[in-house]
Amino acid sequence: MKKLLIIGYFWPYRPGSRRILGLARYITEFGWEPIILTAPLYQKPEPHFRVTETSYRDPLGFWKKLMGINPEQDLRGQVKERFGVTSKRSPLIDFIITRCGEIVNYPDPERGWKKPAIEAGSKLLQSENIDAMVSIWPVTSHFIARELKNRYKIPWVADFPDPWSQNHNYRYSSLRRALDRRLELKILSTADALVSTSEPWAENLSALHKGKQAYTITHGFDPEEVNDPPAQLTAKFTITYTGTIYTPKQEPAKLFAALRDLISGGTIDLKNIEVRFYGRKYDWLDREIEKYRLSGIVRQYGEIPRQTAVEKQKESQLLLLLDWESSREKGVYTGKIFEYFGSRRPILATGGVAGNVVDVLLGETGVGVHAPTVEGIKYAFMKFYKEYQETSKIAYNGPETAINKYSHREMARKFSDIFDRLI
Repeated sequence: MKKLLIIGYFWPYRPGSRRILGLARYITEFGWEPIILTAPLYQKPEPHFRVTETSYRDPLGFWKKLMGINPEQDLRGQVKERFGVTSKRSPLIDFIITRCGEIVNYPDPERGWKKPAIEAGSKLLQSENIDAMVSIWPVTSHFIARELKNRYKIPWVADFPDPWSQNHNYRYSSLRRALDRRLELKILSTADALVSTSEPWAENLSALHKGKQAYTITHGFDPEEVNDPPAQLTAKFTITYTGTIYTPKQEPAKLFAALRDLISGGTIDLKNIEVRFYGRKYDWLDREIEKYRLSGIVRQYGEIPRQTAVEKQKESQLLLLLDWESSREKGVYTGKIFEYFGSRRPILATGGVAGNVVDVLLGETGVGVHAPTVEGIKYAFMKFYKEYQETSKIAYNGPETAINKYSHREMARKFSDIFDRLI
């Protein structure tokens, strides 16, 4: 069996990219043995995974410890909590955090992993007959792969779950972006192939890195988590959202406005409906709920274990996706939509713009509705609610053939095709 070195943080055993788990779990079916090079893990992985953990020096470790920062949670949000900032947008605090991060996090907050990972990777390449390698996340993983590529001349694929200098959620200044772009061009100059998670992003990569092949491999769902046999649905008309909300790029306000209009018009029975948010609690979200007078039906339940969140998805009548609110960025899927695919429940995607990748994906698979506007949300919501009133449930009609194209198994197959071509 051919051997593949996967360089990146191994989620869920350490916060990182979910692609690594899916790739490592299913790439063996296509003739590749994965070896994962990662920073120290917070919990032991399943024993069948071959994992090499390295040491790690956090450049901001002293300050994180001083401020009681949890490395598994969003740093920006925790800093705001320390200063008692509860608003959704706090320009001064955001500005200070961003400007500080622009300097101290250059070129990547995880840069303290580079040296020990290169040393550990070199030992692996000297002792193992490794045929190819892929760097996934964080950005530092590409620095590590470049050095190993230069030393050992093996095929290297650089994967971008999110873009680097072309990132849709880029927080830093135009000067920092220019520096990142120059560094990205330099680091990836020796990569044999590039990968990203949507067609627009792959096209952007190819345009920036002229002459390099850029492939599209979307995120996926784990076939082991598929809702089969189907879980029993809630008696109420439940709408469930799980995970983080990235403000101001994701906004629940359109959904709230649509619900308020439908309630004011007397078309919804408040006793039958509940909108559930699972994840970090936000004070600003409570205020939004109060603003639209929805505290009786919209609730934040706080953070729960991921497996519990998946169970909440499977029992829900409808799953909520907050699409990316940017007319300039049509390539943002987010991994959540593919996780929802595994739950085999209908999806209501609110916000965003018509014709983006979420719109196309839901149209192709038939598992949900994309409603960018308040009026569109009201129309879609009423169709779902009418079905619920008539049958006490919302049917799931996603065709298996179309859905299974977005499994982790299919993701691994596409990666293996690239590796096979390179060797």
